[in-house]
Amino acid sequence: MQSLDHGTQSEELWNRRYDDNVAEVNQLCDSLKALKPGTEVPYVDPMHDVGETRIVSLFSNIGTAHKSGFITAGDDDAVARLLGVHWQVGLRPEYVMPWNTYPWYVPGEPNGKLTKEQIQEGLKPLLRFLALVPRASAIVAHGTEAQRLCAAFLKTENRMIYRRSFKIYKARSVDGRAFGATAERQEEGLATMRIAYKDAMARTGLAIPGS
Repeated sequence: MQSLDHGTQSEELWNRRYDDNVAEVNQLCDSLKALKPGTEVPYVDPMHDVGETRIVSLFSNIGTAHKSGFITAGDDDAVARLLGVHWQVGLRPEYVMPWNTYPWYVPGEPNGKLTKEQIQEGLKPLLRFLALVPRASAIVAHGTEAQRLCAAFLKTENRMIYRRSFKIYKARSVDGRAFGATAERQEEGLATMRIAYKDAMARTGLAIPGS
């Protein structure tokens, strides 16, 4: 995930959404969209890589889909916050991939707080997604809805959970509405995220700069 500017850069990224390194997961997005006519399913940015991904950033995706058409942590401020966390811990984009708890959006309509049924509906897409990133073994679940989906995932006792020794990390949503009103509260949330991502990096065999 990255900060997406208007104009040429955004058009270039959009035109690369079926590059080999993300084609399978974005074709999955197309198939999910086809299941619910009239919806949109944001794509994964081509800066990520299905073959290299070790860590999944799972978002609760309450609110409006990002104008870029790609999965993000939320609005531009949320994107900047998470980019900062990844930069501070040295997590390169090819080693992490975003996904949404509930993949679908209705164009022009923000998602409200996800219902129990919507979270459950996101389980099968999550399983299909994880099958496409075979080296991933850690999920950082941002927000309550993402954490509930991860709990449902673990209850499936799917063989990949044990084969890959999946670990779930709970983190705050990066979106401003859930991020905390005070600077102290915000820094506390960012610090927790840095700890989660650093531990996930170490656990999945990624080098941590300065360690």
